[in-house]
Amino acid sequence: MRVLVVGSGAREHALAWRLARDPTVAAVLAAPGNPGLAEIGTTFAVKADDVAGLVALARAERVDLMVVGPEAPLALGLADACAAAGVPVFGPTRAAARIEASKTFAKDLLARYDIPTARFALCHAPAEALAAVRRFGAPVVVKADGLAAGKGAIVATTLAEAEQAIDDLMVRRIFGDAGAQVVVEEYLEGEEVGLTVVSDGERHVALPVTQDHKRIGEGDTGPNTGGMGAYAPVSFVSPAEAEDLVASISAPTLRALAHEGLPYRGVLYSNVMLTRDGPYVLEHNCRFGDPETQALMPLVEGSLAVALAAAADGNLRGTDLRVAPGAAFCVVMAAPGYPGTPEAGQAIGGIDAARGIPGCLVFHAGTARRDGRLVSAGGRVLSVVGVGPALAAARDLAYRGVAAIDFPGAQFRRDLGRASLVGPPRHRVVT
Repeated sequence: MRVLVVGSGAREHALAWRLARDPTVAAVLAAPGNPGLAEIGTTFAVKADDVAGLVALARAERVDLMVVGPEAPLALGLADACAAAGVPVFGPTRAAARIEASKTFAKDLLARYDIPTARFALCHAPAEALAAVRRFGAPVVVKADGLAAGKGAIVATTLAEAEQAIDDLMVRRIFGDAGAQVVVEEYLEGEEVGLTVVSDGERHVALPVTQDHKRIGEGDTGPNTGGMGAYAPVSFVSPAEAEDLVASISAPTLRALAHEGLPYRGVLYSNVMLTRDGPYVLEHNCRFGDPETQALMPLVEGSLAVALAAAADGNLRGTDLRVAPGAAFCVVMAAPGYPGTPEAGQAIGGIDAARGIPGCLVFHAGTARRDGRLVSAGGRVLSVVGVGPALAAARDLAYRGVAAIDFPGAQFRRDLGRASLVGPPRHRVVT
């Protein structure tokens, strides 16, 4: 197969890295790609949100499968346009992608089909949102209805913070029209995990449970980011409990979408809070997680390309997607100033040294080549992944890789994975 990966981040680099190791794949292409992706295959200067340009590229390059990384092109209808042009695509339709693109749609679906989620209020005006946060009390969560690059959920510890969040989202519109409506929901206490399933519209295959770390600061402090690190598997979720989570969260969501006339072909990635009262959906995503994918891809066995193509074709039956033993641990290196205004243009060295450590991988996110040098060009710049027989070994390899990289001022967390390495509080149960 000739496979086109859409996107330019570390998630797409990890997908392309895994696909390039697949014997069923003849060539990996990327649009728009990044310097890391350019080491794997040919990159094309077509933006991820250029739906017509991507379809034209796929046809011109005789692509056998398009794999869509980010959510924005799916929300714009890239899968629909590919279907109309006869281009096989792994990713849900625009209507089904509303499971991420519209918190209002998602929460309404969960409520109507009795899929456990936090109590919430859908708010169309600032006054309505202010009344909702006062009704719920602090702490409370305020979420932009639309896409906000993973930064649209604000956990407010006080009513003043909640009021500021409403002003930022609905009045100042810091995320544009994404904040025209907001969801106000109760704060849930527990341990957050991620569920990743590949779906063909009827059947699904689950990948290992992951845990992401959203906040910029150690001890889960500071503002939310797109994710500062992730690992798999999660030690405090047993294999049987993982099956229960997929059966109670992922599977009924896929059935609900199918019942609504929206058969889901793609990845459903779900953030779930494990509480004393059981699991609750925080949000669903219509694409692979980032940085979760960087931790998952080294653990995938069997043909990923065949599985994604089969899902796109609506028939996962008989695919051989499996999970390798061991663990993977991803540390994100972010630019100074992130998640606010990141500094760009810092020279980066030592990547070859990091990759020379057995079991260490480096995936590019916000990087660029300028005058022959690799420099930072985004918020999250690199994902450094350690792969080992157990989580502690994988963690140590990842941090050895981070230490080998010369990136002045880089931000990264040193406390990732504590819930699995030390253990979460006993009351945080799955079922």
